[in-house]
Amino acid sequence: MRKKKRILICASVLLLLAAAFGFIPLFDGDVRAENTFGREETGLLTVNDDGAKPYVTAVRSVLIEADSGQILFGNREKERAGMASTTKIMTALVAINSMPLDTVFTIPKEATGIEGSSIYLVEGEQLTIEELLYGLMLRSGNDCAVALAIACSGSVEKFVQKMNQTAAEMGITDTHFVNPHGLYDENHYTTAYSLARITAEALKNDTFRKIVSTKKAYIPYNNVPRGRVLTNQNRLLHSYEGCIGVKTGFTDETGRCLVSAAERNGVRLIAVTLNDPNDWNSHRAMLDYGFHQLERVVLAEKGALKVSVPVTGGHAAFVKAENDSEASAVLRKGFAYTSRLVIPRFLYAPVKKGDIVGYAEFYDGGGKLFYRLPLKATEDVEYKKLTLFEKIFGAK
Repeated sequence: MRKKKRILICASVLLLLAAAFGFIPLFDGDVRAENTFGREETGLLTVNDDGAKPYVTAVRSVLIEADSGQILFGNREKERAGMASTTKIMTALVAINSMPLDTVFTIPKEATGIEGSSIYLVEGEQLTIEELLYGLMLRSGNDCAVALAIACSGSVEKFVQKMNQTAAEMGITDTHFVNPHGLYDENHYTTAYSLARITAEALKNDTFRKIVSTKKAYIPYNNVPRGRVLTNQNRLLHSYEGCIGVKTGFTDETGRCLVSAAERNGVRLIAVTLNDPNDWNSHRAMLDYGFHQLERVVLAEKGALKVSVPVTGGHAAFVKAENDSEASAVLRKGFAYTSRLVIPRFLYAPVKKGDIVGYAEFYDGGGKLFYRLPLKATEDVEYKKLTLFEKIFGAK
């Protein structure tokens, strides 16, 4: 018995020494690390506050960089106000996400004779969802807004619920919709900043982006092909370099409202003015200011960053990893940054191809992280079950 006890003690000591000196992993068998290192980061933005600010006559205004949502310029941008027909940005987004564009809808009486701007829908005529969207965004048809609401949700009330739900899902809490067209109601409101954020989300949709950047379109009138000619009311599409939309608006109570977006050399800006009698010039000034400040910088080409990370308990001693996409960020022109690789001391097997095994991090001059780029395994490393001999004396 004493001899057996001495053997067990010696074996235990050998195992502890082997673990201590790195011959075997401290966690073996079915105990596996998750091989995760936090969340992915998208590009953030550093803005230069030096220099002259744009001259803007709006009561409320904002200019944001679309990718990050960061404010470049603002005036009472988080103050609630009416939004008039810029409401239709959310109407279009919800409709696009609700039904196939080629769905044919027969216009009901409830969608005809709507107050304000109109494409004069005729009861009984048939139009596709896509054609109604062009009428909504190019000619600001309030009748199109009602038709889309009924087509997508069965009633205006249910559609408006979906609009508010969509805003809530975006994390927007200071916007409330009462109708899909923007006719004035004191309970129908947003802020310049929230409207810019809604627009940034809508512009991620290819269909929305195509429609709002279209200068002229033809759709049927009372089932006669190309019977309606729709001309986009956004002057900036014709006069400002890089303009890609988005929407005008006006009521007596809200004044002139305008949301515009422009893109140059990979930099996308969104400008919003609420109640601005000189909105076209205000938007040109804000957009010029943003493009003067910013540029898109490639931080790393696809596959440019390659690392090898040690693997414990696997059929291979290392796993190779790299960035599987290009990394770029919108930064202030002349912006200086530093970078570093963040990888673990080792990983536990198994490691699957595509697993995030580390990051490249990019910092501004003040040491603030503004971009984290995932480095992903380019191969599998399967778990290797060790024999007792390998556990004691180390695997070869």
